[in-house]
Amino acid sequence: MTDIILRTINLTKRYKNRLAVDHLNIEVRQGEIFGFLGPNGAGKSTTIRMILRLIFPTEGDVEIFGASLKEAGHRALERVGAVVEKPAFYGHLSALRNMEILGGLQKPVSRRKIMKYLERVELADRAGDPVKTYSHGMNQRLGLALILLKEPQLIILDEPTTGLDPQGMKEVRELILELSRERGVTVLLSSHLLYEVEMIATRMAIIHHGRLRVEGSVNDLLKKGPSGVLIKADRPAEAIQFLKTNESYRSARIHSDGGINIELDQDSIPELNRQLVNAGFNIKALVPQRSLETYFLNLIEGHEGADNP
Repeated sequence: MTDIILRTINLTKRYKNRLAVDHLNIEVRQGEIFGFLGPNGAGKSTTIRMILRLIFPTEGDVEIFGASLKEAGHRALERVGAVVEKPAFYGHLSALRNMEILGGLQKPVSRRKIMKYLERVELADRAGDPVKTYSHGMNQRLGLALILLKEPQLIILDEPTTGLDPQGMKEVRELILELSRERGVTVLLSSHLLYEVEMIATRMAIIHHGRLRVEGSVNDLLKKGPSGVLIKADRPAEAIQFLKTNESYRSARIHSDGGINIELDQDSIPELNRQLVNAGFNIKALVPQRSLETYFLNLIEGHEGADNP
């Protein structure tokens, strides 16, 4: 698909002497799940707030469904739904009543429709409970149900799985995929969980210090990135120290699950295994990888070139 649903045009936000977003140009196409990535402080949330007209840009503009946000104002956001940080609800009221009030601001909404979406986010059995009794993760899911009531064509999600347990995260991923594949909804997904984006995003952009570093198909970008291997071994801290004595393995770092990541040509894996075994380490697994996490870290740390410096 080539239809552009969302476009930022030299979008810039300056706070006194700090440039939070620097002439950012990204394009989100119809029906895709677009991963919007960057380290903390990169400018992701500032960009999303400008797109949603919660703050105003210093320079530049945003086009949504072809309409200029600068010219059309909130009218450009009529087909947009968003969850930014923790959704705000009336804590003393039930989820059902919150949905009736907030979802019916423009026109009344039926309880049948409300329950349909509460069931979709696994909250139907808690529909009558005060929202103040909800966990943070439940609040996140209620926020998703609320924006789905509007049946938007573009959904913007800023860290949608924050506070969710693994099952809740899986359910949110499945919901995003369903909205995109079965209903043609376009999704802009900002997340610090790179494996989540890798599992569901079709295209992505990475920003750093407010500037676009790279944008493109997730598969194409990963093909350009370095390959590597994930090592599962006993005594990982000692194994890293051993590996770093060899110039070829200086990229070794602890992976988020306790394993060891190394950038390495796949043909070199047997030799790596031999050296670790000869050094007395018990190797449980050597898994070839070409992950978004590796690509992201290399890009941010300056080891990987960017298409859009």
